[in-house]
Amino acid sequence: MLQMKTSAPYGEKEIILEYGRLALQANGSVWAQWGETVVLVTATAQPIEIQPDFMPLTVNYQEMSYAAGRIPGGYFRREIGRPSERETLVSRLIDRPIRPLFPKGLNYEVQVIATVLSADTIHDPDILAMTGASAALTISNIPFLGPIAGVRVGYIEGNFILNPTTEQITQSELNLVLACTQEGVVMVEGGARFVPEDLLAEAIAWGQEQAKPIIEAQEELRQKCGQEKLVFTLPEIPEDLKAEVRNLIYEDLKHALSIGEKLKRKTAKKEVHQKVQEQLAEKYKENPEFSSQLKEILEELEKEIVRQKIVQQNIRIDGRDLTTVRPIEIEVGLLPRTHGSAIFARGETKVLSIATLGSSSDEQRVETLAGDSSKRFMLHYNFPPYCVGEVKPLRGPSRREIGHGALAERALEPVLPSEEEFPFTLRIVSEVMESNGSSSMATVCGGSLALMDAGVPIKEHVAGIAMGLIKESDNYYVLTDILGDEDHLGDMDFKVAGTKDGITAIQMDIKITGIPSEVMKKALFQAREARLHILEKMNQVLSAPRTEVSPYAPKVTTLEVAPDRIRDIIGPMGKTIKAITASTGSTVDIEESGKITIFAPNKEALDKTVEMILYFNQKPELGKNYSGLVKKILDFGAVVEILPGVDGLLHISQLAEHKVNKVEDIVKVGDTVKVKVVEIDDHGKIRLSKVAVLREENGEEIDLKDYSQPKPRPRNNSRHPHQRKR
Repeated sequence: MLQMKTSAPYGEKEIILEYGRLALQANGSVWAQWGETVVLVTATAQPIEIQPDFMPLTVNYQEMSYAAGRIPGGYFRREIGRPSERETLVSRLIDRPIRPLFPKGLNYEVQVIATVLSADTIHDPDILAMTGASAALTISNIPFLGPIAGVRVGYIEGNFILNPTTEQITQSELNLVLACTQEGVVMVEGGARFVPEDLLAEAIAWGQEQAKPIIEAQEELRQKCGQEKLVFTLPEIPEDLKAEVRNLIYEDLKHALSIGEKLKRKTAKKEVHQKVQEQLAEKYKENPEFSSQLKEILEELEKEIVRQKIVQQNIRIDGRDLTTVRPIEIEVGLLPRTHGSAIFARGETKVLSIATLGSSSDEQRVETLAGDSSKRFMLHYNFPPYCVGEVKPLRGPSRREIGHGALAERALEPVLPSEEEFPFTLRIVSEVMESNGSSSMATVCGGSLALMDAGVPIKEHVAGIAMGLIKESDNYYVLTDILGDEDHLGDMDFKVAGTKDGITAIQMDIKITGIPSEVMKKALFQAREARLHILEKMNQVLSAPRTEVSPYAPKVTTLEVAPDRIRDIIGPMGKTIKAITASTGSTVDIEESGKITIFAPNKEALDKTVEMILYFNQKPELGKNYSGLVKKILDFGAVVEILPGVDGLLHISQLAEHKVNKVEDIVKVGDTVKVKVVEIDDHGKIRLSKVAVLREENGEEIDLKDYSQPKPRPRNNSRHPHQRKR
């Protein structure tokens, strides 16, 4: 088949979108290339008989090791099992902006698979996969309200950078991923180094403009090879059923939605639903779609009631106005044996955050296309079913849990001390105890408090807040600190985290086609006011890190030894260092420069480890006595090891007070002999004396000069009287 290709500027290089090379039996497939990074994205659909309550979309992003010329680690040497955290996060990055762009009621199951075929480690495949997914859906016959473009915005030395390379990202104050339609931004995800709100708003607006040529390139590809979209019929709900349900329970539902407490509101809503179900079940028993239609009607009525109250009265479900933050409760240091702990509650959302300090051996090892790396800071977010009053099986972390944890981790990372300042590995676990909106931002607050409680010298507190949006006609209403129902029934979920100085993390999902830049700016500054309010509450409880870490945290110290002693400390095949760690229970990190970091379970173990390591770093001292090991016998003396790796010469004349004819008469290889260092010359050569030790023990005064040079051996001058002198 003839290959169809389009391109558009994509940072320093261009993006190439091509159809017709691979995967032609999928509904849509695109070869997306940026530099030497290539991602194949396929979109496939198949009809389903029963329409579920959610969009039946599955998105999978997979990084193949061969793409970077690597063979996977692990026993099987292949990419198997659960997706990595990176793959899960990029899958979410693709899923979130495209999911709202499928028409409501689509009775097809859709699967998008993005496979990294080539990775040059310069151009990140994540945004390429996002754009490729949109292109594959756009040219396919699957109904899709796109296209979208995925772009990354950086900020270096006062200039915005479109799609910075991996090297540029390390220098950037901003790492912002946007998904944009022609009308506006529909998704934002990123981190920053204390960036002010107006600069972030400018970055989002700038990125949206840069995305337009990429959207146009997809439209061009659709004109060249796009298919006719599948036709599906959206089941219509009878108007008389809508009217009947409204008349029956509108006021009851309105009353239920005015109850501030989540569980009581949930119970009241359930009673209303049961009431209408019972009253109409007999009448509509011949209608097989009655249950699903009733559910949709009730959801539309809920949406109408909640939104009208906000628009007409500026009053929300729980009675707050649009900008008020729910009551905050904080407790720190509540768990006696953990290294740091905190409870942060905002309204009916409550998280328990626990901080743990570990050694460098506790760092997370990560295998990526760019090579193996390690993470010194980890934040794990758990959302157990009891936090929302549900019963579900406990399995591994969901995509949502991984995504929320990564967002909170990104928010806290900029305030962490460097490894030189604080050499511990850091882990925070956020256990969501109760949830009614924005548990991820409560995790940011709780995590910050737990770090300070653990004595981690973070620069300052980080707080987060979730913002919502209601759009009615041309009017926009920004909501501070949204509830779960407001997230579900509203048009935006906008999470912002940062310090008093600026933003450190942001995540935004929009359910409409876009919002004006001035509304975005209003939301950012309204979030700032809420963030400052929360920071004030946090500082009232704990304004600075504890001066000492927990007594149950590992003890740490750093030593500097001579680089040439490292070999002796490690020992042959690591035998020596293994013996030290086995004896003390410590973890020892050794660098080639001679820097040694010791993590020990307690002070006694730390002191013992230091003593054992410093034994190998001793320097010989002139005039000091040593118990040395005889390593080698020479005609004129013995080589004695007085310290690990430090040898000296014990001359035959210094072995004993009397004349010694043969060295082996006094010492043998493997013997331990007590000697004194009597000379260290300019080249570091060491002379030893056993005689000096013997005389010193007898109480004699010792002058090292008398022993520093070998005594001449007595000459035998007797000759046979008939022997002639030659």
